[in-house]
Amino acid sequence: MLPWAFSARAASGIPVGLELYSVRDDLKRDLEGTVRAVAGMGYQCVEFYAPYYEWSEPQTKQMRKLLDDLGIRCYSTHNDAGYLAPDKIERTRDLNNILGCKYVVQASSPPQTSLDGWKNIANSLNAAAEKLEPAGLKVGYHNHQPEFRVLEGKRPMEILAKETNANLMLQLDVGTCLEAGSDPVAWIKANPGRIHSMHCKDWSPDPAKGYKVLFGEGVADWKNIFAAAESVGGIQYYLIEQEGSRYPALETVKRCLEAYRAQRGA
Repeated sequence: MLPWAFSARAASGIPVGLELYSVRDDLKRDLEGTVRAVAGMGYQCVEFYAPYYEWSEPQTKQMRKLLDDLGIRCYSTHNDAGYLAPDKIERTRDLNNILGCKYVVQASSPPQTSLDGWKNIANSLNAAAEKLEPAGLKVGYHNHQPEFRVLEGKRPMEILAKETNANLMLQLDVGTCLEAGSDPVAWIKANPGRIHSMHCKDWSPDPAKGYKVLFGEGVADWKNIFAAAESVGGIQYYLIEQEGSRYPALETVKRCLEAYRAQRGA
């Protein structure tokens, strides 16, 4: 456990948070009220996604104050690739430092048609990491399906893992890894110490369900995924993410947290 991670209520001692894309419409209607509601459910941290970049410095400081008042943390943000480019990275650095983040995560990449394209992305991630390191920030990369689909005989995620510096976080999205036909447990074990956070998103192969299933209702082998993350992955915090379900968004994430705690024995 890192020294900056507070005492967690989860049985494992690892904080569980929410990727706020899960409640994106509520967030647009009432930013602070939604963060309060999420904290009230028992989430211990949140991950803001791309729209945070448009906040003014006073807005960002107000959000940090709210997080502090609520006793929750923002360990990382999700960012468009452009936010790590040279013309925007200083603003990204400043906003993340105000929020108290430790990781700046690139949420996705433009489509690539060759492994050389993925190597170029790895190089850009390394360059961004070098610029953010003096500010105490580390870079992360979040996978979707394309990173795990074979291209020119290899999975692009293998290229990203090999070509990036070892201190770059490989933030695992469990659901998209599964949909692409890869094994999350095997991936974690193949990249020890680099899976510092994880999006706990379930998935069902039933086309009528897909990502609409709640945590624990899909095919993810959470018991072994958590065991691998905690034994070799270097996990520091979990993030529940939901793309929608049969329930309203806030009820959805509340049910997911309850299911997570039941699964964990918390």
